[in-house]
Amino acid sequence: MQKILSGAQIKELDSQHVKLAGQSSHELMEAAALAFVKWFLNQGFSTDSVIQIAVGKGNNGGDGLAIARLLYGHSFSVSILKCFESVDEMSSDAALNFKGLPESIRIIEFEDWDFSQKGVLIDAFLGVGLHGPLRPDAVKIIQKLNEYRGTVISVDVPSGLPADDITKEPAVKADFTISFEFPKLSLLLPEHAESVGELVVLKIGVLDQAYDKLDTSLFFLEAQDIAPLHRVFSRFSYKGDMGKVLLIGGSPGKMGALILCARSALRTGSGLVTCHMEDSERFIIQTAVPEAMASWGLIPNPEFYDAVGIGPGWGTENRVSLFRQFLQDFKKPIVVDADGLNLLARNPDLVSLLPKKTILTPHIGEFTRLVGAAENHLERLEMAKRFAIEHEVILVLKGANTVVSLPDGRQVVNSSGNKYMATGGSGDVLTGMITAYLGMGYSSENATLCGVYHHGLAGEIASGSKRRSMIAGDIIEAISETYIQLNIS
Repeated sequence: MQKILSGAQIKELDSQHVKLAGQSSHELMEAAALAFVKWFLNQGFSTDSVIQIAVGKGNNGGDGLAIARLLYGHSFSVSILKCFESVDEMSSDAALNFKGLPESIRIIEFEDWDFSQKGVLIDAFLGVGLHGPLRPDAVKIIQKLNEYRGTVISVDVPSGLPADDITKEPAVKADFTISFEFPKLSLLLPEHAESVGELVVLKIGVLDQAYDKLDTSLFFLEAQDIAPLHRVFSRFSYKGDMGKVLLIGGSPGKMGALILCARSALRTGSGLVTCHMEDSERFIIQTAVPEAMASWGLIPNPEFYDAVGIGPGWGTENRVSLFRQFLQDFKKPIVVDADGLNLLARNPDLVSLLPKKTILTPHIGEFTRLVGAAENHLERLEMAKRFAIEHEVILVLKGANTVVSLPDGRQVVNSSGNKYMATGGSGDVLTGMITAYLGMGYSSENATLCGVYHHGLAGEIASGSKRRSMIAGDIIEAISETYIQLNIS
């Protein structure tokens, strides 16, 4: 998995790569510009678009200048919005790119900026090297940039955002942020959603070995990481090998949650799925999900099952005794969601009964009830890490960038998914998927990572034709396509 480094480590990463690859820092800057321009050309912007690039005196500005030269070479009309006094102030690589600009590219001083023509504004003013409060002149520039009404694209980070912290200062409000190699931590925080816009991460060829000496507990889960996490089944495998899964949940008026959970477990690949619910609701599940079996009353012989998911639509009234008895009887890792999490929050003594490496899947509201309130998302992530370590569980904090906190202190940020997944039942689908992988014999960590990534990818696929009209059932129907796209047999 890709390491997510701090802003302070990025300079060392570049230095390590340059030393190992025999590549100059200027060549690495050129690689970033080439990656950006390749992405830009694929977006279908017209060469009639007026492109203005705001450049600072540092390496972020150097990226912007290289982008200007390359876009000019593709017949775009490009001008430079100058955000510094003198070329003498520029970093050596930025100055080199400034001197390499075609003479016909116009350089515009701050007092002459004119945003009357809409097109594309590329923000390459301030980068990850930002430390401390913004200077008054930088605040003035950012405020002016935010007057632009066309498409705004920030290079690496929106100007004004620090790499690793939450800002209280003005920042550029981008429609797209193009980050190189890995997303900087600040780009993953909901507090910065208005500035980041759509996040795109581009590889620029930094050698894997360059990361070796740089320690971090934060990682980025990407498509290429998934196949090695999957088990391989033979042609002699039968339904028992694919996992006997028990899903506990559902109650009058909330059977939809259990139905979605069961359907997603089956579509993910579970061999046998049994749903445990109240006696009065058994006909609903057997009609809605004919492939699943049903049980009710006490849970006989729970050890028969390879994995158990508990909570979707379960309710919290009169559930504590059954939950406690189950936790005393079942010793394998389980998946706990929804009302299962609410019961843990109301009865903290149950947390100590959770089998080690159990998987908890709260959204922010459930997290707050279970773990506690946080002032901001950075604090919330730290609380999630401590909770996972202390209780030896895996905590999946669901959101725009779902973060998986592991018992050894690592945290993994998922790269798949989109805003259209914010729909009722989406979490129930995830519970079914993770439980299915756990039942197939995956480790708790691999089951969680596969479930989270496939779930997000299914959301991307389903929303491609539905956008904001997507519902949870559409995510389930797209699970099959995730295996095809990732070449998982």
